Amino acid sequence: MVKSWATFGVDLHVDVTRTGSGLRKGLTDALRAAVRGGRLAPGTRLPSSRSLAADLGIARNTVADAYADLVAEGWLTARQGSGTRVAERAVVAPASAPPRPRTPGGPAYDLVPGTPDLASFPRAEWLKASRRALAAAPYDALGYGDPRGRVELRTALASYLARARGVRADPERILICSGFAHGLMLLGAVLRQRGARALAMESYGLDVHWNLVERAGLRSVTLPFDELGTRTDELTGGELGGSGSRSASASGGKGGGPGGVRAVLLTPAHQFPMGVPLHPDRRAAVVDWARRTGGLILEDDYDGEFRYDRQPVGALQGLDPDHVVYMGTASKALAPGLRLGWLVLPPDLAAEVAAAKGYADWSCGVLDQLTLAEFITSGAYDRHVRASRLRYRRRRDHLVSALAARAPSVTATGIAAGFHAVLQLPPGTEQSVVRAAVWQGLAVHGLTRYRHPSATAPRLDALVVGYGTPTDSGWPGALEALIRALP
Repeated sequence: MVKSWATFGVDLHVDVTRTGSGLRKGLTDALRAAVRGGRLAPGTRLPSSRSLAADLGIARNTVADAYADLVAEGWLTARQGSGTRVAERAVVAPASAPPRPRTPGGPAYDLVPGTPDLASFPRAEWLKASRRALAAAPYDALGYGDPRGRVELRTALASYLARARGVRADPERILICSGFAHGLMLLGAVLRQRGARALAMESYGLDVHWNLVERAGLRSVTLPFDELGTRTDELTGGELGGSGSRSASASGGKGGGPGGVRAVLLTPAHQFPMGVPLHPDRRAAVVDWARRTGGLILEDDYDGEFRYDRQPVGALQGLDPDHVVYMGTASKALAPGLRLGWLVLPPDLAAEVAAAKGYADWSCGVLDQLTLAEFITSGAYDRHVRASRLRYRRRRDHLVSALAARAPSVTATGIAAGFHAVLQLPPGTEQSVVRAAVWQGLAVHGLTRYRHPSATAPRLDALVVGYGTPTDSGWPGALEALIRALP
């Protein structure tokens, strides 16, 4: 039987100085230095004496004696059944080390929108799905694979999105990405390659999206907003982009809107942060614009699954799959840390976006893709979404009731879906209320933070309150602190 260092225990790199004092002292000194210097942290399990002896090519008794010396000195501990480990000890900073600066504590409650209740992540169901998916995965699933993502997940998404969101999708036209921002980066790069110079966007949104568009070499051009949602009619009238805009012919390709606008980014199901669904007439108008001009609609299905007053509003993509890119993620329904999103692409765009992703990076872990596919097909995803919908609706109702009873001058809007609300404040009070919220230990944003710098509509004073982030046990305290901060 061949004995090899590669067949025993755990690996441990140690340099043993073979001096006249003998191997035992050399090994003892090396291990002591590794523990003292922090390379072997407290609690680290060391290889067995047999394993380490085989690795170093020395006698087993030499290792056993070195371990015994260090146990006697207090550097190591040895217990039956637990092996030999580095002893736990208090770490004392040297006298010359400067004192650590004290940092102020963070907010007691987080009401910043965009994050779900992470404590409700279905760990047990996810673990079961992960085990089943890994057991069933073919060997080639662990290779580099298709830049579009695993076919298991693309197939599961095609079925789910058709059933739950009215999306018309073929697995061949679905691309898995690392969340919405990654998808927007890919689309921005492809649009720029196609000759686009500008992307129309909503007046309210996230600065990270505006910045990504500009980094792709596109100008962001804002559309007005009113009580019916984004004014999509402005795509075919008015002067989008101002004096710096290019003509449609100068931007290359088919015309598009004024100022060379050939694509528009919308959140039609539940506009972020205003919370208004896009009016049916405007949905029809923007699709008509895309058909007539060869334009492209990027549909961010933000909060699309969390509707409380009626069945969820169907995806815009269902009206015209040839001119709409459907963009979804697992960030709101499950957790943003999964870094999983998807694009349902028009036929003439699918190959270009896949090439852009394959050229830049692959970036989506296969095991999480397989797990999500299993999670969806087993029905666990539907069960989790329904349970989350009930949880967030209860919180929404608590918020509305508390406002009516204790802050009647504040009106909550955009509450028919999602897990954030816009609290409209008396004119001129937004900044003072945000400061009062900080004093109450709250992390919360004013509406001004989400207003595009080029927006022309009158400014509104409001708070954007995310009621999805706190845990169930933390929500009552967060709501009480919020009420105390309001006028």
